[in-house]
Amino acid sequence: MPKKSIKETKKSTLSIPVYDLNGKVEKNLDLTEKIFAVDGNSKLLSQYVRVYLSNQRQGTASTKTRGEVAGTTKKIYKQKGTGRARHGAKKAPIFIGGGVTGGPKPKDYSLKMNKKQKRKALFYSLSQKLKNNSVLGLVNNALEIKPKTKLMSNFLNSVDLKNKKILLVLPEKKGDLFLASRNLKNLAILPVESINAYSVMKHEKVLFTEKSIERLTKHFLKENES
Repeated sequence: MPKKSIKETKKSTLSIPVYDLNGKVEKNLDLTEKIFAVDGNSKLLSQYVRVYLSNQRQGTASTKTRGEVAGTTKKIYKQKGTGRARHGAKKAPIFIGGGVTGGPKPKDYSLKMNKKQKRKALFYSLSQKLKNNSVLGLVNNALEIKPKTKLMSNFLNSVDLKNKKILLVLPEKKGDLFLASRNLKNLAILPVESINAYSVMKHEKVLFTEKSIERLTKHFLKENES
């Protein structure tokens, strides 16, 4: 029996099982090396996560200084003769209702990362998930599932994913499959255009529909060419 070449062996590993709604493997789906066999490093992913989380911060926390607090500036009692400490207005920080010293002010926490780095981080994260056998496929017929949570829950049970943290990648964040999945506790849903390295690495398993894989390839590789 002839031995398989290294090239043939590598190609055969770039595929995922595609399940039907009964949890049976219907076929294997070949994946592109440009997305699922990308070399990278942990520093790139670490940098992406830092940028992603920083960009989620609103930075809207704000406190008022003594100059911004509403109230009178009248001296609360005379300077001398009372035996008490010297005070000015009640807007001083030591009084209830007064200003805050060194409190937070609105701030922009956003960081920048270029598109090529973001794309490479995504491809590398997907490549790592594939190496760990954590990328699965779902037949396109599932997009026409009845919008009932129980049906999707039964599918996850059948493929032993019930208690796993799953990222479901859909062609669009709408439709019957979205409605059947959105109330499941450990399942997050993203459209293809919104998939990112942070979401991929945060979840134990990534579940694509066949159509999602097609759109992923067209969207990111076409964008890469332009």
